[in-house]
Amino acid sequence: MTASDALQSVASMLLSGQVEVVDLAVPLGPDTPLIKLPDQFEQTPKIEVTQISHYDDRGPMWSWYWYKLGEHSGTHFDAPVHWVTGKDYEDGFTDSLPAQSFVAPVNVIDCSKETASDPDFLLTVDGIKAWEAEHGEIEAGTWVVMRTDWWPRNRSQDDFLNADENGPHSPGPTAEAIQYLIDKDICGWGTECVGTDAGAAGGFEPPFPAHNLLHKNKKLGLASLAHLDKLPPKGAILIAAPLKFVKGTGSPIRALALVPKG
Repeated sequence: MTASDALQSVASMLLSGQVEVVDLAVPLGPDTPLIKLPDQFEQTPKIEVTQISHYDDRGPMWSWYWYKLGEHSGTHFDAPVHWVTGKDYEDGFTDSLPAQSFVAPVNVIDCSKETASDPDFLLTVDGIKAWEAEHGEIEAGTWVVMRTDWWPRNRSQDDFLNADENGPHSPGPTAEAIQYLIDKDICGWGTECVGTDAGAAGGFEPPFPAHNLLHKNKKLGLASLAHLDKLPPKGAILIAAPLKFVKGTGSPIRALALVPKG
């Protein structure tokens, strides 16, 4: 089968419903939970939506709005230059990354049972190896995402961030787990939480290892994903394309997955 035949086969399966398009994004609006940094740092602004016209004297035949929002709001994409360790990549911005890197097969590591009982659960190298022993090796150039079933908490800022006097409590990877995936040359890593790191990752070594190590190695990050429970461990294709902001460090996205039915 040629590449053209294979692509035509995928197109036919999309039209017939044999391949389902799964929406992996959360709603984006004024109530979307946003990350809360320590008070000494600048915060990302609350999302604002302003009407320009609505079939009225400001524009009689059209309706449209303008938005004020941070690049890293809602379901979003982290480019390498988002973190200090990736700041020197001249092609590490949303407008200079190759589009080929946004679309790839996805490995879904299900940690939902563990996170249901432990919001601070950490995915380790042993956990990844156990997943590979069951589902097959993680291949170079693929996405790896951590299913935690955390995304329904997105309806509430407090529930989503899950912070107390000791800081935020949400699941994520260990530094060793991220390095293990980088050594496999994945294209990027994603989670259902507000960021790609665990809530307690500020105290890890290095701090915030998903951000630190991924972007140091020119890998991509995805945060606030949803509906990962609708994806198989392997066999789906993830499409995560950022807006082409000039010199952008990231972007809200409508992440999608192509999933074979049955």
